[in-house]
Amino acid sequence: QVRLMEFGGGSVQAGGSLRLSCAASGYTFTTEYKDYCMGWFRQTPGNDRERVASLYLGGGDPNYADSAKGRFTVSHDDAKNTLYLQMNNLKPEDTAIYYCAAAYGGDCSDVGEYNYWGQGTQVTVSS
Repeated sequence: QVRLMEFGGGSVQAGGSLRLSCAASGYTFTTEYKDYCMGWFRQTPGNDRERVASLYLGGGDPNYADSAKGRFTVSHDDAKNTLYLQMNNLKPEDTAIYYCAAAYGGDCSDVGEYNYWGQGTQVTVSS
């Protein structure tokens, strides 16, 4: 099965930047990686998990939550089989646990379609 592992979380001051990485493995045991959606989601206590950014590995433009547009950039390095989330101009409202996820045969924009998840990494933005 697909395995995902996030790296890069931490604590920063408002206005700072973080770069999250998600190392993926196991595609060769399921299907070719370009058939997958991948995304970043975040969750705070008492709230539903929300999509931050998603990307179809076969091509096309990424999709972003309104709160992430203009500040966050999602990308995928095919050679390294790694998904990234560059987060700039971070705000205290961005504080959450961030999860990397993958979906096969689903809708990249729908959190319910994602069936592979990383363990999560904490991002804390102080004011």
